[in-house]
Amino acid sequence: MTDVLDPTLLAEAVAVAAAAPLPAVTPLAPGPAQPGSPHVTAAFAGGAIAELDGGVPGAVVVLVGTELVEALASSPIGALDVAAAVQPALDAAARRLGAHARGARTLALDVEGYDITAELGGPFRTVPLIGAGIAAAVLVSEATLAGAREPIPDSTDDDLGTTAAAADVVEDAPFVPAFGAPSAPPRGLELLQGVDMEVTVELGRTRMTVRDLLALTPGAVLELDRAAGSPADLLVNGRLVARGEVVVIDEDFGLRVTEIVDANAAV
Repeated sequence: MTDVLDPTLLAEAVAVAAAAPLPAVTPLAPGPAQPGSPHVTAAFAGGAIAELDGGVPGAVVVLVGTELVEALASSPIGALDVAAAVQPALDAAARRLGAHARGARTLALDVEGYDITAELGGPFRTVPLIGAGIAAAVLVSEATLAGAREPIPDSTDDDLGTTAAAADVVEDAPFVPAFGAPSAPPRGLELLQGVDMEVTVELGRTRMTVRDLLALTPGAVLELDRAAGSPADLLVNGRLVARGEVVVIDEDFGLRVTEIVDANAAV
């Protein structure tokens, strides 16, 4: 570990880490890190921030363009949260800084007078992620870069090789003049293929008074609103998408899907 980490190289390495799991139709490559401006958010349609744990101060922000935001809003299972979609990217960025990302929250970029500098707690660096135009950006505060737990690898390290390779892609790519350049037309579901979503199987429900809830003891039996043998519900982010039979696979429960629920009926 070196005593001093170059903040520019570190910011670019963080962007490389974040780019891999970020939903995108075309691979994203980082552009050069640059001093952050509070006006950078005007070029993007959405974003999320995650505070850092593990002794590294500050937070990391990922901003995304209209393409991803519109794809999330028009998902066939209902509108999906931007923060949930970019959480894997924030997690990867945090690991590159030697930290862990807390749960992400969506940024209110459309609020009048919004200041991303205040969210990050001070000066920051911006690294654009370039696909078909500038598709996203990673923002890291100067305090976070200074307090990172990992050094920038030397030229023989695989991570630095990845950064250099990404830089080569940017140099060979068509020139993109500035944030807010036009991007490719929206491509819908293709953007969502890498988005993590919570999948839940529900056997049934019941309603209880607080008195009955507090009286629960080990061995108590709850009667659900579903007859024995009825199919269980498969919910994605709380929305019903399918039904099926509960099965056992290698001592673990599973669900054999028997019916896909029509999107209009799954409200």
